[in-house]
Amino acid sequence: MFDFELTATQGAARAGTLTTPHGVVQTPAFMPVGTHGTVRGLHPDEVRHAGAQIILGNTYHLHLRPGEDVVRALGGLHRFSTWDRPMLTDSGGFQVFSLETFRKISEHGVDFVSHVDGTRRMITPESAVEIQWALGADIAMQFDHVVPGQASHELAREGMERSLRWLERCRIRHAELSDGRQTLWPIIQGGTHADLRRASLDGIVGSGEWTGIAIGGLSVGEPKPIMHRVLEELEPSMPRAVPRYLMGVGFPADLVEGIARGVDLFDCVAATRNGRHGSAWTSTGRVNVRGAAHRTADEPLDPHCDCETCTRFSRAYLRHLFMAGEMLGLRLVSIHNVRFLIRLGEEARAHILAGTFDAWSREWLRRHSGQDKA
Repeated sequence: MFDFELTATQGAARAGTLTTPHGVVQTPAFMPVGTHGTVRGLHPDEVRHAGAQIILGNTYHLHLRPGEDVVRALGGLHRFSTWDRPMLTDSGGFQVFSLETFRKISEHGVDFVSHVDGTRRMITPESAVEIQWALGADIAMQFDHVVPGQASHELAREGMERSLRWLERCRIRHAELSDGRQTLWPIIQGGTHADLRRASLDGIVGSGEWTGIAIGGLSVGEPKPIMHRVLEELEPSMPRAVPRYLMGVGFPADLVEGIARGVDLFDCVAATRNGRHGSAWTSTGRVNVRGAAHRTADEPLDPHCDCETCTRFSRAYLRHLFMAGEMLGLRLVSIHNVRFLIRLGEEARAHILAGTFDAWSREWLRRHSGQDKA
């Protein structure tokens, strides 16, 4: 039920097709994040109309509420949320490690205090797999040990080695549960240290055959050039025959830079989070919709964008909605940002297939890196 066909390359950039039980994903692609089983503020049809081929659900948050047993009893996350296309769930690792003083790490797993009701919980590699199996996503992620972006070699090594040990436990439990409708992907860890990243990848490749491989622990505080270096160092050793997923990375320039370094899939909450605060991405940089300069602006957010916001509403109207506290404003800018990232993946794919990605990406980054627009 799972397959990946690599169609074309230009340098490290790749265009492919990922097949899952709920449909196909043309890569490179951005995955909108549905933290609580919904892309924040948007109707599933709006997410479809924006061109989303696959969305992400959050294991940690769905475990806390409504609980995976509720979701399973109601037919799984696809039926529960009415999303009938491919879906990926993260393992909850990033969220529980972000709790800092509210969690305790052991070899068994992570003991933490729920931010919802203050109860003590435990997530282990096995339970992370069990939760994701109950949710029913096409792609489940291993439970991993995430370290800060500037972690020392010693701390990053500890996280990387524990992630490999936990991967084996995830693999065993997933094999016990799976009937072929869900696949498990491993996660490369190792901080910003090249030797640890290589060791993580070697351990993953040596532990079995995988239908995809994720790169975790980036965009967690380290400077962008360091993230780029890590991707460049990993790329030559990454298996060509499976998709590569860069976790939690999804600002526009990050997509283009990541695609240029061989990444196929991306996710990030920034599209809707920025949208709710009136920050819109455009082909020439960021626009603050609340800015006074847009009070009488009759043009769309981005004249080159085909989203439902840009083809219908003016900047002046969007600013009015934000200044009046109308929810529609938050939703319209979120729709635009989601479509902007999805369309960026579509454009990158088209240029990879045409053999023009290098020139296009350089020009796109030059144009997009202009000063923020007020």
